[in-house]
Amino acid sequence: MAKFDESLEFTNKNSWKTMSDETKAEVFAFCEGYKTFLDNSKTERESVDTAIELLTAAGFVDFEEILKDKAKAVPGTKLYYNYKNRSLFIAVLGNTAPENGFNLVGAHIDCPRLDLKPAPLFEDTNIAYLKTHYYGGIKKYHWLTIPLALHGVVIKKDGTTLKVCIGEKDSDPKFMISDLLPHLASNQMTKTAASFVDAEQMSVIIGTIPGKEPEDKDIDEKAFTVKQNILTYLAEEYGIDEKDFLRAELVIVPAAKACDIGLDRGLIASYGHDDRICAYTELRAIMDLEKTPEKTAVCYFADKEEIGSVGNTGARSNALEYFVSLLCSLYTDNDVMWLTKRCLNASRMLSADVTAAFDPSYPEVYDKSNAAFLGHGIAIEKYTGARGKSGTSDASAEFVYEVTECFDSENIAWQLNEMGKIEAGGGGTIAQFMADKGIEVIDCGVPLFNMHAPLELASKADIYWAYRAYKSFMK
Repeated sequence: MAKFDESLEFTNKNSWKTMSDETKAEVFAFCEGYKTFLDNSKTERESVDTAIELLTAAGFVDFEEILKDKAKAVPGTKLYYNYKNRSLFIAVLGNTAPENGFNLVGAHIDCPRLDLKPAPLFEDTNIAYLKTHYYGGIKKYHWLTIPLALHGVVIKKDGTTLKVCIGEKDSDPKFMISDLLPHLASNQMTKTAASFVDAEQMSVIIGTIPGKEPEDKDIDEKAFTVKQNILTYLAEEYGIDEKDFLRAELVIVPAAKACDIGLDRGLIASYGHDDRICAYTELRAIMDLEKTPEKTAVCYFADKEEIGSVGNTGARSNALEYFVSLLCSLYTDNDVMWLTKRCLNASRMLSADVTAAFDPSYPEVYDKSNAAFLGHGIAIEKYTGARGKSGTSDASAEFVYEVTECFDSENIAWQLNEMGKIEAGGGGTIAQFMADKGIEVIDCGVPLFNMHAPLELASKADIYWAYRAYKSFMK
């Protein structure tokens, strides 16, 4: 009689069950640094600034300095390149020439949020508001009645940049979008989730105190409105006026710090896991490379993924080709364009982006045998897209083998998945745009609950395995 051979089956195991106490301690310690990164990086600009601080402390140098003296470009050189303040490239030069290709890991650092409209400030019924325009795919009702913070930059009249961050300190005021009380919401409750709140209703309360009514009735009453009080505060505190909103990048994000979830502290709840969870793990991976890699290791922080990877800092732009051409220029004085194309065509990449974790509260949208699970390791997606694989790159079998063998060689927990049932929806990443450049690429990231919500959930184990996986791939 035939006997059951366990070795013939692939079992997707919970990595916590086999994790040593030593590794578990490493997991928890690693995630403390990640939480700090999240709290300091709620916009793309802040993510770039925070990463550069960490890189500088780790001995990485500004690429501009290397370009001035190419003799400094030797194997093992650690560099970073700030691309327009909203995108970032990091590299450790390898032992082999560019025509042999690079090992790249790329994540995006933009997240769903509420952007301020160009002319946002208005008053209605003695309440001052900021008008918003949501960015990326959100459930609008998630953003009602939660404490919010204001982040961004304002370019002042003299050309200087004012960094804005209000709502993150315990002593800071917060902001909020109001909602209708249930006693008067009988009509509202009949609406679909998509129409529960209209986008034009998502104005943020910024003030409610008008100026004291003047005794002299000849004085213009507009000088004592709530809006005028807010403008007076902004002028006195920050030196800006209403026109300055027109030349600003200001966003509304949740005013919440990353925190542990569960009595066992196995999960982290935070704004911005998608996709700063992959940005941080790849950042730490390249910082922690112990030896000079054979092939040049590159990390890429991309912008604008949540709205289609558009713009000159998005993955559809020539940003990556430009950076690779600069790297190639360190090796030749001749045809850099030819070398760049050859390098890209020989390169391999992990598109580091999150995916959906199987949620037992909503099993109807998942194919359980092809789902990712919290705590089971980094999730590999051969393809993403929607329905008939629309908007994906679909990695080759050879590259799937190469990546999984790389992870297996270092006992890294991984799982292979799709994002839900075929016609339940779907999503895209930067992988398809990297494939367009000739790069061999596959999606590889951390599974989440609550994706695109103000607070998302991730397993500390999966965060750690992502770090280990990216480090293994780059070295």
